[in-house]
Amino acid sequence: MVNMSPDKESGIEEDDETCPIPQVELTVPKTDDPTMPVVTFRVWALGLTCCVLLSFVNQFMWYRQNPMMISSIAAQIAVVPIGHLMARTVTTRKFFEGTRWEFCLNPGPFNVKEHVLITIFANSGAGAVYATHILSSVKLLYKKKFDFLPALIVMVTTQLLGFSWAGMFRKFLVEPAEMWWPGNMVQVSLFRVLHEKEKRSRLSLSRIQFFLLVLVTVFAYEILPNYLFTTLMSISWLCWTAPKSVTMQQISSGQQGLGLGAFALDWSTISSYLGSPLVSPWFATANVAAGYIFFVYVVVPLSYWFNIYHAKTFPIYSNSLYMTNGTRYHIDDIVNSKFQLDQQAYATIGPIHMSTFFAMTYGLTFAALSATVVHVALFHGREIWNQSKGIMTGTIKRDVHSRLMKVYKQVPSWWFYLLFVLNFSLILFAVEHYKDALQLPWWGVLLACGIALFFTLPLGIINATTNQGPGLNVITEYIIGYLYPGRPVANMCFKVYGYISMAQALNLVSDFKLGHYMKIPPRAMFMAQLVGAIVSVAVYTGIAWWLMGSIPHLCDKEALPPGSQWTCPMDVVFFDASVIWGLVGPRRIFGNLGEYKQVNMFFVAGAILPLLVWLAHKAFPSHKWITYIHFPVLLSATGMMPPASAVNFSSWLIVAFLSGYVLFRYRQDWWAKYNYVLSGGLDAGNAFLTILLFFCLQYVSNIGITWWGNNGEGCPLAACPTAKGVVVDGCPIF
Repeated sequence: MVNMSPDKESGIEEDDETCPIPQVELTVPKTDDPTMPVVTFRVWALGLTCCVLLSFVNQFMWYRQNPMMISSIAAQIAVVPIGHLMARTVTTRKFFEGTRWEFCLNPGPFNVKEHVLITIFANSGAGAVYATHILSSVKLLYKKKFDFLPALIVMVTTQLLGFSWAGMFRKFLVEPAEMWWPGNMVQVSLFRVLHEKEKRSRLSLSRIQFFLLVLVTVFAYEILPNYLFTTLMSISWLCWTAPKSVTMQQISSGQQGLGLGAFALDWSTISSYLGSPLVSPWFATANVAAGYIFFVYVVVPLSYWFNIYHAKTFPIYSNSLYMTNGTRYHIDDIVNSKFQLDQQAYATIGPIHMSTFFAMTYGLTFAALSATVVHVALFHGREIWNQSKGIMTGTIKRDVHSRLMKVYKQVPSWWFYLLFVLNFSLILFAVEHYKDALQLPWWGVLLACGIALFFTLPLGIINATTNQGPGLNVITEYIIGYLYPGRPVANMCFKVYGYISMAQALNLVSDFKLGHYMKIPPRAMFMAQLVGAIVSVAVYTGIAWWLMGSIPHLCDKEALPPGSQWTCPMDVVFFDASVIWGLVGPRRIFGNLGEYKQVNMFFVAGAILPLLVWLAHKAFPSHKWITYIHFPVLLSATGMMPPASAVNFSSWLIVAFLSGYVLFRYRQDWWAKYNYVLSGGLDAGNAFLTILLFFCLQYVSNIGITWWGNNGEGCPLAACPTAKGVVVDGCPIF
């Protein structure tokens, strides 16, 4: 066991043994055993199995009305007894003994470092392959041909391109103690719970006992909101007081309105879009709350009731596309035989409209992106510059965890550069050889890579410190939509190369930080990440292709039977975005030919707001609370709406407040011992129950229970328009 003291001879400035982040100081161990076996037969067997199973299950569930993503925490727990069983039963014989090829299937007891690497494999399977949206949109929603090979190349290259950006910025996003990646605290806590022996006092539970108690309790309880009493997913009780009032239901519906008073008693509803609320630092939660309240309860109501952009003609909350009279827009009517915009048909049918909620969400996304660049430049620019000088001169400041990691060989930079060259070459081959299918020119690939490279560091800093942050999905669509309009597949491909390569880089960096905390050799981490990414892509692509050929009318709400779960909400949002930004193009919607051109002013507002905070901080340096005003998080708070709804946010905020403020401030001993363990238990119990429920009752014969508790939230009028003369089935006419 190693507990390293500061290195006085290396020329590297050393810090004390205390981590500057309280959550890390309370959670992460400060010891290491470099002799512990890491890359073993158990890692390969269990890691690849978890990667394949999670990829299969998550892609299988992805197209459902309530898509369920099983996190790697389920695998992290499930492999423990199997690992110990293999340690007791697998032969300890050494093969090819005395040669350079000598290996052993069982090097000793199952240890925590093996467990971490298995979890890294599982993380690859748990993270969705975003590029499958392209396949779904083209084949299922546009109903056009898309061959398997170009689809596979796009999916593989988008996942692997992120390795390049991760390699370039790991010195900035992994080694500094301030880049602490809050989401990793849950897994670190679970690793300690599952491997460290803990002495329990007579009056309290050990962490493993507490974890098992939470897991079993949640497993038993979650059958209520998931099957027996689904109204618990959105308790919009104010709707019930006015069953004939459209306005009241618009205000109080948690799923189709503003969600005033709505809440959920279901963990999947609470954690599905913003992640676990038990992980969020309080200052980030406060910014999310401020952004959510301002947008949902100030901006949207004012925009709707003043009828901005003909808001009353459409539902108050919707991600669908509409015609001028409030009816749904049939996209097939404006696509020509070359899979491009039929401009004559578009001029005849009329422009596309969207709900004001949807339009304003795009505006906030614009503002969040410009706010991120300005915020990082003002508040972190000096740190980035000093870190850069430290890297160049070898005088970087190390915390205790960085010092412990010095005993391991780092991943050479040329590994990342070589992977980039190979990957980039394959992308260029694909876009040139499959021009008609992908529509993206070679210069579009260069531009997408440039955007991802530029934003990886600033967005990484935001994510590493707040566990939240804006994405690049909208800005990438916007740019290519202006430069290369009328081509939806080109727009989708540009988005996944510009946005997902950056997002994948941040996922990889987060995993590197997890390995940093758990003292895993970096080269072993790189191996697990690379192999896991390739295997998961193959499984995701194969399962998606199989489902598209096996389920009739998949994703087609009009053709599916009533009550069908195969409605693909995430793919529909992606498809709608491809229509707005790719097929029709931003110039006809947000530009000089469009109705929503004023939304572009959000870019300017987003750039100005962090500057005002910075100036206030300089004017009043003694007021530390000013620095906690974090506009990138505040403005991007509602970035997942839609498809996320108000009840997801309101319920998340309640739990995040209780954990991050009340317990952390007033019961810190309890928080330090149980908070992240509680999060892991909630995730695991919900995941295991959902898998069991789906395959036992819903997949085989779709057995359901019909009673008022399973009839939804009870707000059927929330989706009704209120403009005069607009006719919609089931809605009153004003």
